[in-house]
Amino acid sequence: MATAITLDTEQHGTSFTTPSDRELVVTRVIDAPRQRVWDAWTRSEHLPHWMLGPAGWTMPVCKVDLRPGGAWHHVWRRTDGTEMEMRGEYRAVAAPERLVSTESWGGEWPDTLNTLILTEENGRTTLVQTILYPSKEARDAVLQTGMKQGVSLSFDRLADYLAKL
Repeated sequence: MATAITLDTEQHGTSFTTPSDRELVVTRVIDAPRQRVWDAWTRSEHLPHWMLGPAGWTMPVCKVDLRPGGAWHHVWRRTDGTEMEMRGEYRAVAAPERLVSTESWGGEWPDTLNTLILTEENGRTTLVQTILYPSKEARDAVLQTGMKQGVSLSFDRLADYLAKL
């Protein structure tokens, strides 16, 4: 039986916990209304402004078909020409509070099932993303990469971007 643990990482207000052997839960409070956060998360005109990870990356491809069964596809490009790609399918869309989608990076990276929950209180939105991995080993391998830093940086950009809208 898994026990919930808090990882050693809380970066820039983004927390990472592992409530079960296969889950990673990422939580962040954003100083913006829920609808604005939802739009930034689900609309192709917003995503390339914040979902970037480390400096030096752009998102030249951002396709979103926001409906159950609809596909999404993102390609990032670094200044040296290196690219990485991610795609998935929306399983459930309940605007502006819940989004369930698959995520695939291809290659050796494990596919995941991601559930995003947005709640609002006093004009601030709590973003909770639960990422379900196929195994504990897959989740733990991802946690050994720069994933936590990249997510934290992206959420910092999201907060900054929303403050300017």
